[in-house]
Amino acid sequence: MSKTQRNKHKKKRYALPAPGTSPGFVFIDENSLKPHIKLHSFNADHYEETTVEYFKSVISKTNKEDFFYWVEIKGLNSESLFEVLSNDLHIHKLVLEDITRTYHRPKFEEYGNYNFAISRMLKLDGDGNLENEQISFIQTKNVLYTFQESYEDCLDAVRSRLKGGKGNIRMAGTGYLMYALMDMIVDSYFSTLSKWNEDLDEIEDRLLLKPNKSVMYETQMIKRNLIAVRRVIWPERDKMNDILRTESELISDQTKMFIKDAYDHCIQLMDMVESMKEIAASNIDMYLSIISNRMNEIMKVLTIMSSIFIPLTFIAGIYGMNFSREDPVTGKIMPRNMPELYQAHGYEYTLLVMVAVAIIQVIYFWRKGWFK
Repeated sequence: MSKTQRNKHKKKRYALPAPGTSPGFVFIDENSLKPHIKLHSFNADHYEETTVEYFKSVISKTNKEDFFYWVEIKGLNSESLFEVLSNDLHIHKLVLEDITRTYHRPKFEEYGNYNFAISRMLKLDGDGNLENEQISFIQTKNVLYTFQESYEDCLDAVRSRLKGGKGNIRMAGTGYLMYALMDMIVDSYFSTLSKWNEDLDEIEDRLLLKPNKSVMYETQMIKRNLIAVRRVIWPERDKMNDILRTESELISDQTKMFIKDAYDHCIQLMDMVESMKEIAASNIDMYLSIISNRMNEIMKVLTIMSSIFIPLTFIAGIYGMNFSREDPVTGKIMPRNMPELYQAHGYEYTLLVMVAVAIIQVIYFWRKGWFK
């Protein structure tokens, strides 16, 4: 993995209001997108999708008691939108604050005649980096409002089910529609985790064949992503549990039966994340162990070579001192000096001794198993 690719993996920066801002303050980031609003009207026999220019007009278009409505809002850069939510629909300011500050963990809250929930949509971009987007829900008796910070079309699967009209999605009310959207978001985690699981298997194969630094970088990135997913799945499980335990009339017993299935999916995802984290950690440990063993093998070869040449260097050092036995000027015999300095064939004999010493050491090391 190149340095440029690694640097692309950045944590998302959320715009925040100044510290000390009063609770319930609706903070709109100047870089956020203008809202695109779609109204989905449906019952058992009818479905209609319309684009709405002004949010205030939604109120007059969602007053038929024999219809259910899904108001899909993408983009949050509109003060008038939140004014209508606050003044006309009487949505609590703390809810509006949570919608605009898109860094919240998944949760479910009851507010009398409406429910509020948050989910987090996880998906991989073109470079394989993890994107984490907040999706907020306001559920009333006949209307479900969803809020996204981007124009990304990540809810198309449920929209297609509405158009097709199959199953309970048109008849079971806004509670079931909210469940369907949440369940689709949770199920999307499986495809993301499956992709990383395949990557970990491929990394493990590379570890056994030809490990390199990219193995550690890629494994560490997957491990960081798994930690991010874990921070989403745990509160997602708690949110599903809160929906199961709620006594709100807006969540029917029939819907709670399906919520149990989504709760089980969260448990399964938690198990997958924990096992994949262990695999990622073991891959990094294996890489470090392989590198350490490789270094040990290199040091072993160098040690053997040094051990062979140390006695040869010792012999060469002795005969490099040139302590002659006879003074070349006076001819005087020097006692206890090298008698073999002027011996015939002394050079060849010394080389033969050095070769013999080296061969004996090689045989000794081979019998000790150092060359295995």
